[in-house]
Amino acid sequence: MADKEQKDQQHPQWQKDRQSLDALLNGTPTDFNLAELARLRIRYQGFPGARDIQADLETVMTQWSLTEAELFAKTREIHATQQIYRGLGNQRDDWS
Repeated sequence: MADKEQKDQQHPQWQKDRQSLDALLNGTPTDFNLAELARLRIRYQGFPGARDIQADLETVMTQWSLTEAELFAKTREIHATQQIYRGLGNQRDDWS
């Protein structure tokens, strides 16, 4: 009988994202940090693994007293008025 339990996967961007998330855990909700938090929330939403990152994303949301709806509303405003990743090349604007 095959094991029906799915094993957690390692996300290919885990190491880079871990560094970004560590900075968020020790940071404040600046426009850039909010954009990063939203980007990571989207990336790991429903991902079968990276439980440490998913838990720490929740921790940052709690620390900054944000709901997901509030975060996404704020970041939509940020992206509508600013090019938050301009000048960073391919370093950050990677939504995959």
